[in-house]
Order: sequence, then structure tokens, then C-alpha cells
Amino acid sequence: MAATKFRRRPKAELTDMPDHALVGILRIPAGDASPWRAISMRVLVALGALALAVAVVYIERDGYRDTAKSYLTLLDCLYYATVSLSTTGYGDITPVTQSARLVNVVLITPLRVLFLIVLVGTTLQVLTERSRQAFKIQRWRSSVHNHTIVVGYGTKGRTAINAMLSDGVDVGKIVVVDTDTAVLEAAEVEGLVTVRGDATKADVLRLAGAPRAGAIIIAANRDDAAVLVTLTARELAPKAKIVASIREAENVHLLRQSGADSVVVSSETAGRLLGMATTTPSVVEMIEDLLSPGDGFNIAEREVTRVEVGRSPRHLPNIVLGVVRAGRLYRVDSPTVGVVEAGDRLLFVRGG
Repeated sequence: MAATKFRRRPKAELTDMPDHALVGILRIPAGDASPWRAISMRVLVALGALALAVAVVYIERDGYRDTAKSYLTLLDCLYYATVSLSTTGYGDITPVTQSARLVNVVLITPLRVLFLIVLVGTTLQVLTERSRQAFKIQRWRSSVHNHTIVVGYGTKGRTAINAMLSDGVDVGKIVVVDTDTAVLEAAEVEGLVTVRGDATKADVLRLAGAPRAGAIIIAANRDDAAVLVTLTARELAPKAKIVASIREAENVHLLRQSGADSVVVSSETAGRLLGMATTTPSVVEMIEDLLSPGDGFNIAEREVTRVEVGRSPRHLPNIVLGVVRAGRLYRVDSPTVGVVEAGDRLLFVRGG
């Protein structure tokens, strides 16, 4: 008897899934209002209504009759208030005097209505949060373009994002991709759009909008992962600027061959600064000031103005470090850039 062959059903890509199925994978910041804070406030209101009902029943406890005993304890009052506000009503404790019945009509019934409104409203908020996220995802996916994707929200990724924000990049134009739920929650608190998944997979980067991204920053923890992400990103985004960080200099050529436009060797850069700090600590302090966003000096890039064309880059008002011409960087003392031309870009020191 021939063996039956089973064909594995192809796994659906993330971009093919409906928007509601992406809730929890792609997260759009909710803004200043926190749904959990609203839910907590409603729970406190419900508990307050319950406490008030218990107090009212306890004060009028002589007007109630219990089928099991002749008097009500505080626990009995809590029990009655709970089953009354929740509309359970077992009937074992009932108001028998006119004053107790009046209190039920005037106070307990409004508290019951308030209690139900709070519980139903909280339930609806939890249920509709998923629908709101699905709507936000749909709107974001249809409008996102020319944004920056940051793969990895570790120290390097966070620092890169802080630098972009200090340069005026809109927080809504940055997307974080990571596999760690905890760091993604931290990124969402900062107002960043997040995608949970392995960036070496094409469907994860496609979900982050890689085909329409303007830049992709790869700050992976491992060099082999950085190479794989770069390969995938370059295939999806042939025109995007890809910047990758690696630990070992021997892997630079792999990143270049994979399609990275710029490669930063983190271990060697840190090592050089450590070595310089032993002999020229002031130089290291100045370099850190140049690289740190915010106050102090910063290295920036700008286009050449019309009045600067034909002049030497060393005689311009700014302190020029280099000239970018036709996509290639030249040092300011290079004979190739003796004078600046239209279309050049200047790397200069900008004051804080």
C-alpha cells in the first residue's frame, strides 16, 4: 500500500494577514491617554460604589431580615451589597422596614446602575481596544513612506533614535523592529511604532514598510544577524540608505557586499577612544561632545549654498570637515575638493 504524502500548507506572510490579526505584532502608539489607566480608574469607581453601598446597608442593618439569623454582621452587609449591585439577588437578605426600602430605592439602585455602567464600560473598552489598534494599523500601513526602520532597540538602537530625534526627525517616522516584547513596550511608551519579529525574515521587514523606507538602521547584537538583515533589507529596499553596526572589523566587507551603504565598527571605535583616553583625555571628551546629541557641538551635513559655490571649503563660515560629492566623501584637505561645487554637501561642526 502506497504511503500517503501530506503537503505542508504554506505559512501566510504577515503582510497578507488582515489588520486585526496583526494586533500585538505591529503596535501603533496610543498617544498620551493610557487605556490601562482608564480601566484602573473605573475599577476604583466600582470599588467606591461597593464600599458606599456596604456603609449604607450597615447603617440600616436593623431594617433588613436574614433568613438564616436575626441580625446582620459587616460581612453580611458586604455580601448583600455585592449581590445587590451585581443584580444577582439571592433573596436571603431583604429590606423589611420602610426606611430600609427607601434607602434601597434612593441610594442602592443608583449605585447598582453606576456599578453596571462601570463594569460594562470597562469590558467594552478592553474589547474595542483591539478594534482601535486594527484601525490604526490599517491607516498607518496605507500612509507610511520615507520613514526610518531601526532593527534592534538595544543601546545602539536607542542612541541612534535619540540622535535622530535631536536632529528634528518626527517620532512618527521611526519604526522599531525587535523580538523582545519588553523593549518594544519601552519603545511604544516613547511614541515609536513597533514591529515584533525577526528582522532576518522578509515578511517582518515588509510589515515595517521596508519597500517604502528612506533609511534602515541595523543595530543587531550579532554580526551574522546584521549580515542577514542587511541582505534581506537590500533586497526589499534597493533605494533605501542602509547603515549597519558590527562588532568586528573583519566583517565589514560582508556588510558591504550585502548592500550596506555605511558600516560602523563598534568595538574598534570604542577601543580607539579607550586608548586615546589614556594619553589625550580632552580629545576623547571633545569627540564624545561631537557625537552626543543635544547641547554642545555636533557634526551635521548640509547642502552648499549658491554664494559658497567656487570658494574653498576651508574658508567658509562653518568649520568644514569634509565634502560629499557624487555620493563620495572627501576630506576637506583633498585636492579634489579645492573649491566647492553646486550639488556638494558639507560635513561641518554645528554649535549647540
